[in-house]
Amino acid sequence: MRAKSLSFRLLIAEGLVLAAFFALVAVVLEQGFRESAEQALQERLQVQVYSLLSAAKLNNAGQLIMPSSLHEPRFENPGSGLYGFIQQAKKLVWRSPSAIGLDVIAPPELSAGNSAFVFDKHGRYALHYDVIWQNVAGIEREYIFTVAEDARFVSSQVEQLQETLRFWLLIIGLVLVFIQFAVLRWSLKPLRSIVSDLEAIEQGKKTLLDGHYATELEGLAGNLNAFITHERAHLERYRNNLADLAHSLKTPLAILRGCVESFSENKETVQEQISRMNQIVEYQLQRAAAKGEHKAIKTVDVSVVINKISTSLNKVYIDKGINFEITIPDQCLIYCEEGDLYEIVGNLLDNACKWCQHTVKVSISLNQRKSRRNFSLLLEIEDDGPGIPVGKFNDILKRGIRADENIHGHGIGMTVVYELIGLLGGKLEGGKSATLGGMRWSVYFP
Repeated sequence: MRAKSLSFRLLIAEGLVLAAFFALVAVVLEQGFRESAEQALQERLQVQVYSLLSAAKLNNAGQLIMPSSLHEPRFENPGSGLYGFIQQAKKLVWRSPSAIGLDVIAPPELSAGNSAFVFDKHGRYALHYDVIWQNVAGIEREYIFTVAEDARFVSSQVEQLQETLRFWLLIIGLVLVFIQFAVLRWSLKPLRSIVSDLEAIEQGKKTLLDGHYATELEGLAGNLNAFITHERAHLERYRNNLADLAHSLKTPLAILRGCVESFSENKETVQEQISRMNQIVEYQLQRAAAKGEHKAIKTVDVSVVINKISTSLNKVYIDKGINFEITIPDQCLIYCEEGDLYEIVGNLLDNACKWCQHTVKVSISLNQRKSRRNFSLLLEIEDDGPGIPVGKFNDILKRGIRADENIHGHGIGMTVVYELIGLLGGKLEGGKSATLGGMRWSVYFP
């Protein structure tokens, strides 16, 4: 498993979290067990103190007398770990045989009738109990009974618990890591499915991501499909441009071929066809260079583009004396590539000028839409020409098809317009102009 793998990173992160959690659990359990063991030890020492009190006697002279043997045999064995002491006025008056050579110091704040459980500097747990004793003669003496036990008994229990905890926490940790690994494999299966489908697309076995993916990945799959579709459309556009270029150059080349033998007699014709070929090449190169992005990156003022193109076409068709009726706002912005907008408006206005008798009408309607990109625009271009029969609307959008073969052109202008509007996410509609009687083209920009 590679270090950059998502599964590896998640597994390492979860392993670290589990390790920290188990370490915390072990500390808490150990501390709780230690406190419980110390509480149990304190209760045992309390019982031993009471046994010493019951064995001790105070004679008539006020002297403390202890029996030669005690009920607890550990008091009799040196090194047994259990020690007994009796102090009077801070002086040691008795120690058990097991405590030979040992000393003890009671807490100074201890008062009569009270006890104190402490862990002393010698590494022992000790219970001190202060009592005032009165004999039959009325003599009172204050004594401190102390029973101590080595800490190794508590420590050994804690160490045993630690070993048990380490073993079982390790087993549980390994089981949980294995479970987490299995869960990760199962959870990341949709991602591996997408990767597999992408490889199938790369190898040509599939065209799109068509699997059933998790809800969280449906958006990603949809965006990838949109990207793939857009790139294929872009590639198809380049192929069509090359096909258009080859098709458009066939006629000028045939004419030039026929003029080669009598170049001097056909000089004007040759020059005309060379200019035409140059225009075709420039036109197709501009189309091929157009990005055609599905999502525009800047706004363009449609009114500026329309005014520039109409002014230029007025000069081109000066002999027709075209009357441009332009009804547009001072500023109308849309998200679009400027080159694509010039291509769309230029082709539509050029066709209107070719077919019209005298009048071309241009109008724009704005409808603000807050749900998408803030702008929605309807561009309508109408003329007073003969128009196009309804049955031919779809035909003229095909490559190389013209409404009238007698009109100069290549038969690809409307195809370009239709493709560009589709790439922009817009819509193109054709119909009869209600006011001029000729053709009306409606372009809906997103």
